[in-house]
Amino acid sequence: MKKLLPIIALFTAICSVTAQERYLEEVFTDVKVTNDVTYGVNATVLYMPVLGQAIPEALKMDIYEPDGDTETARPLVIMFHTGNFVPPTYNGGCSGTRKDADIVEMAKRLARMGYVAASADYRLGWDPTNADQTTRIYTLIHAAYRGVQDSRTAVRYFKKSAAENSNPYGIDPNKIALWGNGTGGYISYASATLDTITDTWIPGKFFVGSNPMVIEFIDGNLEGTSIGISPGAPVPFPAGDTLSYINHPGYDDDFQLSISVGGALGDTSWIDENDPPMLGLQVKSDPFAPYNTDVLIVPPPFNLPVVEVSGSGDAIVVGNNVGTQASIDHPFIDPVSAHAEAVNPGIAGLYTFFSTDPTEGSPWNYAGALEPYGVAGSNCDTNSVASKVFIDTIITYFAPRACLALDLGCNLFGYSATNDQLDAAQVGLVVSPNPASEVVRFKTSDEYPIENIYVYDLTGRLVKAHTKVQNSQFTMQRNSLTPGMYYAKVMFKNGFVTQPVMFK
Repeated sequence: MKKLLPIIALFTAICSVTAQERYLEEVFTDVKVTNDVTYGVNATVLYMPVLGQAIPEALKMDIYEPDGDTETARPLVIMFHTGNFVPPTYNGGCSGTRKDADIVEMAKRLARMGYVAASADYRLGWDPTNADQTTRIYTLIHAAYRGVQDSRTAVRYFKKSAAENSNPYGIDPNKIALWGNGTGGYISYASATLDTITDTWIPGKFFVGSNPMVIEFIDGNLEGTSIGISPGAPVPFPAGDTLSYINHPGYDDDFQLSISVGGALGDTSWIDENDPPMLGLQVKSDPFAPYNTDVLIVPPPFNLPVVEVSGSGDAIVVGNNVGTQASIDHPFIDPVSAHAEAVNPGIAGLYTFFSTDPTEGSPWNYAGALEPYGVAGSNCDTNSVASKVFIDTIITYFAPRACLALDLGCNLFGYSATNDQLDAAQVGLVVSPNPASEVVRFKTSDEYPIENIYVYDLTGRLVKAHTKVQNSQFTMQRNSLTPGMYYAKVMFKNGFVTQPVMFK
């Protein structure tokens, strides 16, 4: 046993060294951008008032990659901008496309960290100022539904390109995150939680009389892989009008992490234990997207009520309750995580911003010019210095949690809580067999139930995480771990024990 002490000391020393770590920090200087990539084609209703019908729209994205990178299987983040589901010319002229300054800044940062980031446009079309509240709700749930179809089309586009086109962007099709700012956050949340079109069938909310607002044979399926045809009245499109086209059938649209920055969820009933983990970052006093569950309000000067939605303050809590957050429930100790834990103790994935400005809901948003989209008098906020401070926090909160959710093998030792180091005999910890072939059993005294077990390799990379064990016995499967020495950090309420584990 004495011979292991120098190894443990060496392991601790390795893990305490702070160095640039891919996916946690920026390790590349330059970013390569491929502009105007068409990832699908689907029907837009945006020009209905002029053309009298829905027409096909090419869906575009800009793809950001770390320049000079030699990795060929990189995690992918698909990003969706804000904008209220209407063009910049209708929403104030400062935001509403994949070229928004804040979304571009975030995409470039992710690329410099080693990710592939795609800033994607999606179909617009909402009637927020209609005098009829039912119309406001009807057009909003359809806008969000089309956004989900487009997000899933984007996921399948990348998976298809990897399988059929020699993976031109060097992505790992099993390590994908959807990221949304503002309105895009509605899309990332809904994409993570909607399992079937019938999830939207909530009487009194997304119904017109006795009929659901969203119907598959009219609007197409949730994935965007089926045709949707208008039957005419009472649907506000001419009979025979195509409202949904097929995109990239034969590929799944699974992804592993959802990020909402300032968005909200249509209904918390959509969340279940099979959903991917979610990160929600939001201003608590956000006047437009409620932080908890409340009625969404069309921004001033209209101030029109729309429908009840749930912001991150409730959506992430429900996610924790049903178990979606288990993979990111880690004892982080970095300053950003410490703030999150102090505000929302025990709630994994929720970061709360505070503002003294009651009109501020998205302090990370900024524009590259006073009139970035040519809207006269838009007078946009160009204070990128202040906004980038918030972006710093957003990226810092995202990075270690993405490492866990996407299984990136990051060295998180410096991010993890140390607590007090306990003696194995004190908690009655026995690890056996050790060395092991396929399984290792952890057993402790009944009064010291295990909370979590984190397993690191000799470089300090986290290779296994078992959270919420809450038992004095746990059997760990070897799975894909290669032969060799590992260290298990066994967490208790009042401390931890580090134990060597050997696999034959």
